[in-house]
Amino acid sequence: MNFVGSDLLTVDQLSRDDLEQIMSVARRMEPIARREKVTRVLEGAVLASLFLEASTRTRLSFGSAFSRLGGAVRETVGLTFSSMAKGESIADTARVISGYADIMTIRHPEAGSVAQFAKASLVPVINAGDGAAEHPTQALLDIYTIEEEFAARDKQLDGAHVLFVGDLKYGRTVHSLLKLLSLYESMTFTLLAPDLLSMPTSIVELVESRGHKVVEYDSMPTEPDRVDVIYATRIQRERLQGEQIEGYSHDFHVNTAFVEHVGDSSTIVMHPLPRDSTPSSNDLSTDLDADPRLAIFRQTDRGIPIRMALFALILGVADSIESTYRDPLWHTTT
Repeated sequence: MNFVGSDLLTVDQLSRDDLEQIMSVARRMEPIARREKVTRVLEGAVLASLFLEASTRTRLSFGSAFSRLGGAVRETVGLTFSSMAKGESIADTARVISGYADIMTIRHPEAGSVAQFAKASLVPVINAGDGAAEHPTQALLDIYTIEEEFAARDKQLDGAHVLFVGDLKYGRTVHSLLKLLSLYESMTFTLLAPDLLSMPTSIVELVESRGHKVVEYDSMPTEPDRVDVIYATRIQRERLQGEQIEGYSHDFHVNTAFVEHVGDSSTIVMHPLPRDSTPSSNDLSTDLDADPRLAIFRQTDRGIPIRMALFALILGVADSIESTYRDPLWHTTT
């Protein structure tokens, strides 16, 4: 992929070589993300951030990443606060806003909507989540997290066994991540979800067509194989289309007992957040918070260097980063 001037709308655009390029640039961004170095390589550039659906981590992560490269961020939040609430089309909104900025990040509640924005935009567009379809940058930071966590454990991602658990039907993060993981070699995927929330068949068939093993369960197997990664996700209640979710039992509650049942001391536990911490949710349990295998906060931190890498690649400044380093003038806490 030629990143310069390109949109990033779906992980289907990316090859294994593209992943390695993004990860390589992200590692070079780490000193800036950790506030050890400062750069103004995007000074004068403007990011238009349109989050037309609720977001905390992704919106702030994109904004922080752009700001740490020296750019300015202008944003609007929520459909009710946009001109689309007055009946303006996606095309008109995209054409107008892209005249104000050098790049756009967009989250929208409808699948395929971000591609419509990109078609009318004058500047590159990054998909920050479109309905239940995809979340490419979350998947990239997830891959980066797995690679970094595995490197610390002297493990390789090729040949790994990844367990996905929770809402696999509407969880756009798992759709994008499973597709990206299928670019690696000899993978095994266990999908644990109730029938009504199972992974879309088209994605399973794609992964299997690439030669990987996929096993699906609607309840916890008695004697599961050991897994290298547990990736949990909450029920996307805001996307349910009239389904009555029954049978979402403790089999889907990722707690210490769950991890011990399917993992070992080197297993890592991930979640895209937010997690539903209410006792009845059967989401990722807080009883894992002190467990070193829990990687969720290291995972969120890695969103900054990944999104910095994407901005640098798309705006053509990736090769200028180190030459613009300087020390920060303020006291930093990392």
